[in-house]
Amino acid sequence: MGTEATRPPNVPPLWFVHLAWRVHRALYRLSGGRFLWTPSNKRGWGALRLTTVGRKSGQERSVIIGYVEDGPNLVVLAMNGWDEGHPSWWLNLEAHPDAVVRLAGQHPRPVHALPAAGEERDRLWRRWAAVEPQLDGYAGRRSTETPVIVLEPRDGTA
Repeated sequence: MGTEATRPPNVPPLWFVHLAWRVHRALYRLSGGRFLWTPSNKRGWGALRLTTVGRKSGQERSVIIGYVEDGPNLVVLAMNGWDEGHPSWWLNLEAHPDAVVRLAGQHPRPVHALPAAGEERDRLWRRWAAVEPQLDGYAGRRSTETPVIVLEPRDGTA
């Protein structure tokens, strides 16, 4: 516990991040979601495909993002790849909170997105930090607080 400032974790260059997400999306499409994107498992988090309605276009937009489970809900972070600003998928959910998620090996299911606030946000942030120890460091690179989004099942689905 020295007086040294804690350095934020290193992140790859932006071009690499964009390339990696393109490769991940291609692998998802080619494998039908069977390769690389898995439900939550021993690592404590999984990946899902989120389909939103574009806030400007009104057209469906899909993205693959990480999640942790919280009972019947799925919890995601709107971190925009460690960069400033909010990701488009979160801006779309703010405008149209009803969306569809698909987990590996499961049928698509409708969800309703809500931002977590206060103690609930803190609790869910700690859940994420438990599976990603550098989370606070990544978030510290941003000037704005990272939204924690709860995806609640709709129509009695869980």
